[in-house]
Amino acid sequence: MIHDVAVIGAGPAGMSAAVQLRQLGLSVLVVDEQPAPGGQIWRGIERNSSGPVAAALGPDYEKGRALTAAFRASGAEYCPSTQVWQIEDEWTLFLTSEGRARRVRARAVLLSNGAQERPVPFPGWTLPGVMTVGAAQILLKSGGMLPQGEVWIAGAGPLPLLYATQVLGLKGRVSGFLDTSKRARIGALARLPGAWRDIAGLAKGLRWQRLLRRSGKMVRGATELRAEGDGRLEHLEWTAGGERHKAKADVLLVHEGVVPRIHETLALGCAHDWNSEQNYFAARLNRWGETSRQGLFVAGDAGGIGGWTAATISGKIAALGIAGRLGSPADIEVLRRQERLDERRSHALALRPLLDALYPPPKSPIADDVIVCRCEEVTAGTIRKVAQTSAPDPNAVKAATRCGMGPCQGRQCGYSVQAILAEVHNLPVGDVSFFNIRPPLKPITLGEIASLGDLESAK
Repeated sequence: MIHDVAVIGAGPAGMSAAVQLRQLGLSVLVVDEQPAPGGQIWRGIERNSSGPVAAALGPDYEKGRALTAAFRASGAEYCPSTQVWQIEDEWTLFLTSEGRARRVRARAVLLSNGAQERPVPFPGWTLPGVMTVGAAQILLKSGGMLPQGEVWIAGAGPLPLLYATQVLGLKGRVSGFLDTSKRARIGALARLPGAWRDIAGLAKGLRWQRLLRRSGKMVRGATELRAEGDGRLEHLEWTAGGERHKAKADVLLVHEGVVPRIHETLALGCAHDWNSEQNYFAARLNRWGETSRQGLFVAGDAGGIGGWTAATISGKIAALGIAGRLGSPADIEVLRRQERLDERRSHALALRPLLDALYPPPKSPIADDVIVCRCEEVTAGTIRKVAQTSAPDPNAVKAATRCGMGPCQGRQCGYSVQAILAEVHNLPVGDVSFFNIRPPLKPITLGEIASLGDLESAK
């Protein structure tokens, strides 16, 4: 059987697209690495129906309930706990679930697999006890778990502010919040008038900041963060107000923004553009979300960071574009205008230019002794040494050091390697490419590959 559309990811964009595609009469297969729909933003939404955790997660989390129910009722074929480890021409997808592999075919593919937290190496970031804010929020949404002991949060952007207020709302412990964001620039303030279009979102962020300031836990202008300990995190050091500070810590949660997931579009040879303000690559998309590869679409944060509201709208737009590409009789331009999709997306993105200017990615050089590639334990100094005698090409670093060859396939080190190469060769960061991405897209065992042959021979 060939499906009309294979949707990868069941977050806001993927669910919204699947519902729209089914309404247009197309057959839809939704492949999701998670055990239930919702993505990262609405993780556990069907289970967290009431109680203190649901209340602490707030109204934005609650808004996912209606879309999740509509997705369940849409008639789309849903494959949870399933990993896509390869995509080939003519849209053949290789999947793994419950230890067995299979292949499926589709006439079009929609990538709605979201974003990942930006890895920012610093001294001690590999110690047990150091994790990302996003990972901590997964534990909260999945099992209502809060970190224990002396808990510190360090970073910039909306997510750490949100998580800190959620923890405090649940009577959890936050020993301190190290705000690493820079003082607002004139360029950022110039974007404030446009942000007023989303006054609710602006007020929400100001409310989070006010709560943390009143709690006395926020430290502004923190720099030179260091985590230290013998075998696990024991204390932190940072600079603020021109002085060096030290504090006991059992848990450190870090976050410096998010970047689109691009491994699939890179592997498929799609054209990409560099976002110079947030320092990430994103697939080049037309007004319907189609990449430079015909029949391959991207929606949501996988195509550029915009948040969950914009993601649901871009999912609808991509669904209409796919319907048009597959020859649907529906007038997709009329449907786009009737639902005011462009106007609604513009409103949903009104706050984004201000956020991008307020929270630029960190630009401090990575010290030589800091591990950049966690999988292969390659330090920044080793990468610099190779870079000094090679072309500004991440793949030369990979060949010489194995950096980017581990289970994460460069997801945790790719942008750091790129930044070091740009530094050594005195180039703009965007002029340095990313790793070449080769199959498989995700780790797979030989047994799983063998099961694919067993399945084929049984037909």
